[in-house]
Amino acid sequence: MTTVLLVLHFFITLALIGVVLLQRSEGGGLGIGSSQGMGSFMTGRGTANLLTRATAFLAVAFFVLSLTLAYLSRGTGQPRSILDAPAINTPATPTAPATPPPPAVPTN
Repeated sequence: MTTVLLVLHFFITLALIGVVLLQRSEGGGLGIGSSQGMGSFMTGRGTANLLTRATAFLAVAFFVLSLTLAYLSRGTGQPRSILDAPAINTPATPTAPATPPPPAVPTN
């Protein structure tokens, strides 16, 4: 379930970025969504209204999905940290140091 929501969240994020970049800016940004670029499909006012509504819808969906994912992932297990994980090449339990060999008995 979480994976499906993450994929949906990713697509909504990309759509939101695209819709924001299509909007006409006051300062001469990309402004791809202007009436000149759209041809005679919609007027400039209609395009702005459509993009504004699409942005609002996508923003609400983004925040709802973000909160849902945060709610679903809370307390799903033990806290995980990179620092807590054992290293790959080290044993999980420490080994006892090797015992020294017994002392040699002198022969006379």
